[in-house]
Amino acid sequence: MNDLARELETALRAVRSASVATRAVQASLQGSALEKSDRSPVTVADYAAQALICRALGAAFAADPIIAEEDMDTLRAPEAEALRAQLLTLLQPFGLATIDAVLEAVGRGAANTAGERAWTLDPIDGTKGFLRGDHYAIALALLIDGRPEIGVLGCPGLDCDGRRGTLLWARRGQGAFHAPLDLDGDGDPRAQARPVQVSAQLEPAALRLCESFESGHSAHGQSAQMQAQWGMTAAPVRMDSQAKYGVLARGEAEVYARLPTRADYREKIWDHAAGVLLVEEAGGRVSDLDGRPLDFSAGRTLRHNRGVLASHGPHHEQLLAALGRVIS
Repeated sequence: MNDLARELETALRAVRSASVATRAVQASLQGSALEKSDRSPVTVADYAAQALICRALGAAFAADPIIAEEDMDTLRAPEAEALRAQLLTLLQPFGLATIDAVLEAVGRGAANTAGERAWTLDPIDGTKGFLRGDHYAIALALLIDGRPEIGVLGCPGLDCDGRRGTLLWARRGQGAFHAPLDLDGDGDPRAQARPVQVSAQLEPAALRLCESFESGHSAHGQSAQMQAQWGMTAAPVRMDSQAKYGVLARGEAEVYARLPTRADYREKIWDHAAGVLLVEEAGGRVSDLDGRPLDFSAGRTLRHNRGVLASHGPHHEQLLAALGRVIS
């Protein structure tokens, strides 16, 4: 394996471009949401981010499959004509000049299996937060043999060094970093990188729980029971998207629990791959609710895992035990 320097540079540039573009859409959003078949909202920003990132990956690594969240069914539908027009207007300055070019780029994300090497992408993680004007993330990870080796998060709502917007990234074995999203010109964010590290908090009662803003995404009631068992006194930090992994990696919370809302639910790989590597490289630990590592090799879902627990590390086993008592 090479040192993946080219892969990291490509991923950082692509996620940064997509973050800047989607932030502009969020600022001007006026009812451009449609609905997917699962009734979650989708916007022009989803497709814009996927098109920009898939085009960059396709140009640099044409043989790599990309497992991305969005497909083209909604985008091709007759009722999506206005969405297609908005999308083209947004992407033309980025060199995607025709709707066919946009569709081709979006379609690169249609892979279903990872193989030995693949990228996984969530172009807008936290769509409801995006629509509310709150936190969302653009999440990209490179999987090799089913294991995240590069993870990049664009978090336009997180501050970094007093500036709005953060780019976070990790490469296995080389640590985790962040930099402001807004750089001078087309600068390399690695030139302004600072390492991030999980919290050193050891007092159980002082642990801060980070959980999904939407109760439909994680069982808030069970999270509250775990907090009570553990004696946590801080109010939970609720935000959308993998920005929660970024907050945990930066030491601004100690625990993130993703608890199934139904017995047969399995997480999507693009919702966790980048964030998991970020937390692990910042010194934390991530497992499923049975204490097993997350398995990203089984296609588009974590079908071999049940739920997710991420923590700063020292109390991970005890937190698992507390969750086990609550769930049982």
